[in-house]
Parts: sequence; C-alpha cells; structure tokens
Amino acid sequence: MKKSKQIDVRRALALAGAFHFLWSCARACLLPFLTLYFRQLGLSAPMTGVVMGTKHLVSLTWSPVASLLSKHYNKRRAAIHGSLVCSAAAALALLLLPPADVGARAGNCSLSAGRTQSPESDLLAAAAPSATSALPKSQTTINSAATSQSGVNSTAVPLFATETALRHRDQSPPPLPPLNSSAVVNDSAGQSEVCGSFTPRPENSSAPSVRSKRSKEQLRVNQTDAEEEGRSYEFLGRLKRMDPQHQLFLLILLIVSAWECASAPLEWTADDGLYEYLDSADASDRYGSTALWGLLGAAGGVGGAGLLVSRLSCLVAGGFSRSAAHFFCYAALAAAALPLAAHLPLHLNRKRDRTSGLLRAARLVRGSPRALLCAVTVLLVGAAGSAADNFLLWQMQDHGSGELHMGLSLAVALLSQAAFPLLAGRMSKLLSPGRVLAVAGACLGLQCFYYSFLWGPWAAAPAPALSCLSGGALWWAVGLHCDDVATSGAERSVRRVYGALAQLGGGLGSFAGGLVVQRFGLTWLFRGAAVGVVAWCACLPLLQWKAPRLRRINYSRLLAADASEASDSESEQDGDWLEKAMGDNRGGGGGGSSNRMNR
Repeated sequence: MKKSKQIDVRRALALAGAFHFLWSCARACLLPFLTLYFRQLGLSAPMTGVVMGTKHLVSLTWSPVASLLSKHYNKRRAAIHGSLVCSAAAALALLLLPPADVGARAGNCSLSAGRTQSPESDLLAAAAPSATSALPKSQTTINSAATSQSGVNSTAVPLFATETALRHRDQSPPPLPPLNSSAVVNDSAGQSEVCGSFTPRPENSSAPSVRSKRSKEQLRVNQTDAEEEGRSYEFLGRLKRMDPQHQLFLLILLIVSAWECASAPLEWTADDGLYEYLDSADASDRYGSTALWGLLGAAGGVGGAGLLVSRLSCLVAGGFSRSAAHFFCYAALAAAALPLAAHLPLHLNRKRDRTSGLLRAARLVRGSPRALLCAVTVLLVGAAGSAADNFLLWQMQDHGSGELHMGLSLAVALLSQAAFPLLAGRMSKLLSPGRVLAVAGACLGLQCFYYSFLWGPWAAAPAPALSCLSGGALWWAVGLHCDDVATSGAERSVRRVYGALAQLGGGLGSFAGGLVVQRFGLTWLFRGAAVGVVAWCACLPLLQWKAPRLRRINYSRLLAADASEASDSESEQDGDWLEKAMGDNRGGGGGGSSNRMNR
C-alpha cells in the first residue's frame, strides 16, 4: 500500500511567502513607473490611458480562463514557469521601441542633450559647409530647387529607417534636369551651346503602341494578384501612413497586451494551488499570511528601483536611457523566482469547480443590497485609484520630483497598507464594516485632493501614509462583507468577484483619466476624482441605512442546535420511562413485580 505524503505546512508557507515576495518585488520595480516611461517615449495622456486600461481588461478576462485551463490539463507548474519567462521577454521587448520624439526626456535628463556625437559625425558636420560652397552655383541652384519642389526636409530621418536606407539617402546623386528642358552643354573648346528640347526618336514608329499593348496585358494579368496582395498589405500600408506617435502607440499596445496575457495567469494559478494544498492539510485558515509578504516585497521593489535609477547617469550601457533599469530589474527578479516556482506547493482538487463558484458568488452579491453597495464602492474606488496611480508620477515629475522621490513615496504607501492589521482590532470596535468603507473612500478622495496641490519634489511624501485607510481598511471591510454574504466554502469566490470589480473600475478609470488629462489637465484629474469619491462616500451611510439587512443562515449552528434539542428530548423521554417504571413497582408491591418477572 502506498504511503500518503506528509504535508509540511510551515515549509509550504515559507516557500509561498518567498515566491510572493520576489514576484511582487519584480512587478513593483516596473509597473508603477510604466506610465512615466510611456511619457518619455512620447505617448500622450489618452494613449497612455488606453494602454493601461487595455492592460486591466486583458487581465480581467484572461486570468480566470488561463487558470481554469491550467487546472483542467494539470499544467499549473508549467503555466507558472511559462508566465515568468514570457512576461520577462515581453517587458524587455518594450526597450526596442525608439521614442517618437528625438528630444524626449528621460526622467530629469534630455535624450537629445545626453546623446554624444561621434568624431565622424563631428567631422561630417564641419565639412558640410565647405562641401556646399565648393559646388558650382548652377548645381547648388538645382539641388535647392529640387528640395523645395519635393517639400521634404533633407535633415528629417524616418522613425524606423535602417542604416542602408540612410546610406543611400546620403550618397544619392543630385537630380538631373529633364530631357525636354534646355540645358547648357560645354564643348571641348570651352564654348557653350544652348540645346533646345530634344526627344530621341525610336527607329520603329509602331514601338510605342506595341509597348503600350504589352503593358496593358501585363497589367491585366497582375491585377488579380495585386488585389490579393493589397488585402494582406493593407494593414502595413496604413501603419506606414501613420505619424510616428501613432505607430509607437500601436506597437506599445500590442506588446503590453501580449505581456499581460503572459503574466496574468501567474497569480491566480499560484493562489489556487497553494489554497488547495493547505486545504488538503486542514490549514486553509493560514492562507492569508502570504499577502503580507507580497506587500513587503512590493514596497522593497518600488523603493529599491527608485533609489537605483536615481543613482544612474542619463544613459546606461547599450545606449539605453536609465529608465531601462526598471525593465532589467523586472527580468532579473522574475528569473530569480524560477527556482522557487519549481518547488512551490501546489495541489490539484478536481472536485472544486471554480467557474460555478464564481457564478454562484456573483449571484450572492447581487442578491444582497448591502453587498451591491459594497460592489459599487469598490468599482468607484478602483476607477479613481487607477486614474490617480497612472498619472501621479506625471504630476510629481512636473513639480521637480525624481525617481528617488517617487519610489520612496510609493514604498511608504505600501508599508502603510501592510501595517493596517495592527489597527484592525481597534477599527472593528469603533466602526462597522459599512462605515469603514465610507471612511476608506473618503481617505482616497483626500489623497487625490492633496496631490492636486503639489509644490515641490518632496511635497507628495505625507499623503501616501493615508493608504493605510484608503487601501488596507477598504479591503479589510470588503473581507468582512464577503464573510457576511458568502455561504460556507464560497468566501474566496466572493472576494474574487470584488477583485474583478476593482479591476474593471481600474480599466474604466484609465480610459477616462487620459481623456480628462488631455481636456482639463493633471490638476483637475485629481480634483475630479476626489470630488466623485467623496460625494459617493457621503451618500453611502444613508443608502446602507435604507437597505434591508439580509442575515445569512448559519447551518452549522442550526445542526448543533438540532442535535442539542434532540439529545434533550431523548433524555427527557428516558427520564419519563424510568419514573413510570419505578412508580409501577412501588404501586404494585413486591408480589406484583415477581409475578411480572415470572411471566
């Protein structure tokens, strides 16, 4: 008989905590600074909002599907390894895209000023005026006329031009005058003769008609092929006709979508495997300890990346801007998490149907008025928080903040969220979960309102401390609502429904935030988000008071009560039978009892 494998809960929690620490650290090295990098490349605010909103929506739709497929085919570990490798490769692919503007800024550095010219380019620049003056006057006139006629600036370089194209462009001969125009021809004696319009005559007068017939036939033969090829190259033709900014936007959108498709399944797959592993050992109550390690890793990643990049020069090895250090740190930490992923505790429980669990959880949320109010709050807070997170670094950069100020401010916000469990006990005694939701939303609105009045590099430092309430208290109250609404075994599914609503709000907030920034500016984006969230949180207590409270039936308590009532009734029946028997014995005397025994 095969021995059952003994489960070491402490070792499983240690491995899971270390993996979540590294993965959260890798994501925090790059994701908070991603919109800042898009700004350096030359994307506008609406384009940045579309890219980030698409990232949220891809994660919302693809995460449950990929996690379900990995469970169905029992490929969870392979999915985690593939997600780590492919996400790192997709992130590094963004470094291959050139900026839409040559003078785009990299942090507090200017790429145009930071680029050093080679000695060859200096010599060519010095020799250019002398070479121009050495040309004949007539040749200079012809070149300038050809340039003005074409309407193209000779110094303009296409965005995706290759070295061969540039070499041919520089070595191209000057344009020749047309044949039918008058030209000056110098003879050997130095005398000039003016020739009129000259057109060579063909030997056979019917040659033009023959060539025209052949060209028409060739055109008819290749017409169908040209139509088929035109359909396939229609997209490329439109891409070439775009301006460099829209070309860059389209390429970034494709790469970010592929990147999110690669990285989205990792978190769901690892969490499901760990939970089922602990559930098989009756230790599922210790599952939530890994979230703390994730917050600590994210704080260390964002603070360390900001400190590292602030110490670098404008350009690093390979000609990249110093913002490329975020991508290299992300790839390095993702590679460091591969050995831990190989030993990550995973378990497969095919009896659990996660799809039906999510649908049942959605029905539970829809059936409770207070749960619906919590869902609307999570949606609005997710939208406002995403809009603020996407453009907070833009606001800080406009007021002189560097990578160091940004990284430390975001690290303080994450550390304050990690410290909220120390205040959860006192918070539960002072406020109900519904009022905690209102307080958390109001704190987020206060943060956004403060960010609209920044005045210096370190001005944003005090506001992230409120994330202890706007982030930590919010999800603590959501967890209490989940426990109140969910039936036995459906708590995690209800939490994931609320997480999906927050991600949906993040996508909508990203789309709307980019449009607001373009129309009204960064300042009014934060003020508008603050007003919207605070207005909803002011109405939330009244709506919760009007909403009926549906209490969930606790079946375990009912079963315990039924068992106790049944035992009491049985003991009462036994007592009645014993008292009746003793009464009969006393009333009939000893003879009666002996006669009954003989019978």
